[in-house]
Amino acid sequence: MGVRRVIECFAKQQGISLDAALQFFYHSEVYHLIRDGVSDMHCMSNAYLAEELRREYADKSKIC
Repeated sequence: MGVRRVIECFAKQQGISLDAALQFFYHSEVYHLIRDGVSDMHCMSNAYLAEELRREYADKSKIC
């Protein structure tokens, strides 16, 4: 897993800047799961992690 590649993929999917994607990533539940080693998230593919970020982003966008 390369955080840079996950961020780039997520930014491209969402049409947002790399800075915005990075900001979202470091405040996301996905990041905390990776950091804490929960559910082997750190072993998942870049595409899988970008998709999880997309889902979390969509969920949070509905709330705001």
